[in-house]
Amino acid sequence: MDTQEIFGVRAIIECIEANQNLEKVFLLKDQRSPLFKQLENLLRDKKVAHSYVPIERLDRFSNKNHQGAVATISPISYWDLELLIEKVLKEDKTPIFLLLDNITDTRNLGAIIRSASATGVAGIILPQTGSARINSDTIKTSAGALFTVPIAKVDHLKDAIYLLKAHDVEPIAISEKAEAMIYEVDFKKPVALIMGSEEKGISKGILNIIPEKAKLPMEGVIASLNVAVACGSVLYEIIRQQKFS
Repeated sequence: MDTQEIFGVRAIIECIEANQNLEKVFLLKDQRSPLFKQLENLLRDKKVAHSYVPIERLDRFSNKNHQGAVATISPISYWDLELLIEKVLKEDKTPIFLLLDNITDTRNLGAIIRSASATGVAGIILPQTGSARINSDTIKTSAGALFTVPIAKVDHLKDAIYLLKAHDVEPIAISEKAEAMIYEVDFKKPVALIMGSEEKGISKGILNIIPEKAKLPMEGVIASLNVAVACGSVLYEIIRQQKFS
């Protein structure tokens, strides 16, 4: 299943007004027509992720007449985060939520979703911008698990963290800068696990608001793990503590 693409300014406006689940909109730089301005205003009002790109980027999608605008529709529907939290906490006393910061590779995202499904993660939270698109590569790498784990998108991960804390879900950041190992952390409680990419890690602004941090032990000459491998390792430690100790 590929991400569906919508071409043309008017077609995208109609999709937004029909509340279609747009993943992202790509706009040609320096367009000034009234219809284009209407589209820009709608994107801002509806908080749809969008970016301005050169004509070469748009031409990669197709040879269709895109009129300076191409949108992608996600193959999944996203949850409202507050509704997801409330639903999960009614059903599970020690749920695991997974927040992903700076994960931009679609295959890494798919592999993480696959591990999340296998370990019973209650929900995955992604930022509207700066996250990998959910497309056919994500679906394939997840081995179909993408359709089994609820996913929410938020404007800012910080807001999601504050909301989870308000519901007594403890945020725990996995960072190589931490002093404690994951085996020293008490995961026998509702947990919001935050993971960052191996290149950038978790952004400083998010790390600053999370008091509890932990890391995986590392030996040998390679100083980091692929984020999907690291995430799976931490999730199984959480399961070990919650279910088998």
